[in-house]
Amino acid sequence: MAPILQVDSLYGGYLPGKPVLHELSFSIRQGEMMGLIGLNGAGKSTTIKNILGLLKPQKGSIRINGLTLADDPIPYRAAYAYVPESPELYEELTIREHLELTAMAYGLSKDAYLSRSEALLEEFQMKDKLNSFASHLSKGMKQKVMIMNAFLIEPSLYIIDEPFLGLDPLAIRSLLELMVKMKRKGASFLISSHILSTIEKYCDNYVVLHRGHMAAQGDLGELRVQTGLHQASLDDIFYQLVQGDSL
Repeated sequence: MAPILQVDSLYGGYLPGKPVLHELSFSIRQGEMMGLIGLNGAGKSTTIKNILGLLKPQKGSIRINGLTLADDPIPYRAAYAYVPESPELYEELTIREHLELTAMAYGLSKDAYLSRSEALLEEFQMKDKLNSFASHLSKGMKQKVMIMNAFLIEPSLYIIDEPFLGLDPLAIRSLLELMVKMKRKGASFLISSHILSTIEKYCDNYVVLHRGHMAAQGDLGELRVQTGLHQASLDDIFYQLVQGDSL
C-alpha cells in the first residue's frame, strides 16, 4: 500500500538557494502516527509549510495519496486537515458558523455534519458556546474550535503543530482520545510537539530534525539502536541527538 504522505529528498526554505531543509525524506503509512521533533529553528515549521503548500520545495517532492500539489491541488488539499500552533479564526463568525463553513467547503452531507459536530461539541464541552463569536473566546477555546474543524472532515492525514498549547487537561485528554479513535479508523498523523513524554506514548515513528537535517528517524527501538541508548526514553534519545555541534 502506498504511503499517505511521502516526502522525498526535500530541500526547502524561504530564500532561493538558501535551503533550511536539506535532503529530508520520510513517509507516513495509513493508520500511522509520526512525531516530528526538534529544537526551535530545526526546520519543523518549514517542513509543515512545504507539506501544506505554503512553501514550494526547492528540490525534491511531496506526495499525499500519491499526488503532488502540482498534479491536482484540490484533492491534495482535501486529503489533509491542519491544526496550527496559534488558532486562526474569523473573529466575526460564531463557532456554529465556523463548523458550517468547514462542512460546506469539504462537501459534508447534512447528516454527517450534524452527527460529527454534535459529538465534537460534546467531547470538548463547547455546546454552550456554539453561538459565541470567535472574538469572545479564550485562546484555549479558539484552539478547541480549530481542532473541531479539523476532525469534522475526517481526512486521510492530520497535520498538528504543538496541539497541546493552551488546552486544559480535559481538552488534552479529549484530543488524545480522538486521535487514537481516528487512527484506529485508518487516519494518519504528523504531530510536531516539544512534549516528548506524550509523543512517546502515542506515536509509532519519529523524525528528529537538527538544523534542517535528518538527525534520526524510526520507531523508538530503532532510535535506541541508532544512539546506542538501549533503555532510554525519547527525551534522553533526543538530547543525545541534538546536543553539541555534530551537524
